[in-house]
Amino acid sequence: MLELRNVSYHPATAAQPVLRDLNLTLPVGRVALVAGRSGSGKTTLLEVISGLAEPSSGTLLWEGQPLNGRQRRWLCGLVFQFPERHFLGLSVGQELKLGHRRLTADQAQEVLTLVGLEGLSLQQAPEQLSGGQQRRLALAVQLLRNPRVLLLDEPTAGLDWAVRGEILELLTVLAQERAVLVVTHEPDLFRGVSNDRWRLEDGQVQKPILTMPTPQDGEP
Repeated sequence: MLELRNVSYHPATAAQPVLRDLNLTLPVGRVALVAGRSGSGKTTLLEVISGLAEPSSGTLLWEGQPLNGRQRRWLCGLVFQFPERHFLGLSVGQELKLGHRRLTADQAQEVLTLVGLEGLSLQQAPEQLSGGQQRRLALAVQLLRNPRVLLLDEPTAGLDWAVRGEILELLTVLAQERAVLVVTHEPDLFRGVSNDRWRLEDGQVQKPILTMPTPQDGEP
């Protein structure tokens, strides 16, 4: 179980903290969801959890043990919004081998099968994949690291309805052996997938959430 205790994050360039005394518990075996409008700090929350940013105060713990940034980077796998923009390999095989030089073709196919890409050619260029396939490839890249915590930033953004449903089903499977946290501005899409649901507002998480408020005119 991952715990955030009184975590705050106040970058030097900001007048106010982005996260304020935030408390959150992410158990293994379940999909948790944090919803919030654009600019509410959802991506920042993932960066702090994953060790890409250090909290200004507070503690993050795994199974009751405090974690430093390096330990969080080993523990967590982070899939960014539109992860296709972060692909570095010229082929699917190269993308999977980044950081895994000894990865065999069989191991590559095994992880591709896990995310529903069985039979995909390792010579295929990532940019030639569909949007749903690219999300699955990004998940496969992170799963090779065997993270205990999987963090996803808007995993259904830009996908059509059918592909969104497939990604949601996949998240349920992946959560069986790890903690999964999704941040999104569309919580209604995740009904039936997550029972652990919070809203991020004014730098703090509030529970429960039922639906997001309708944006007022001029709001993103």
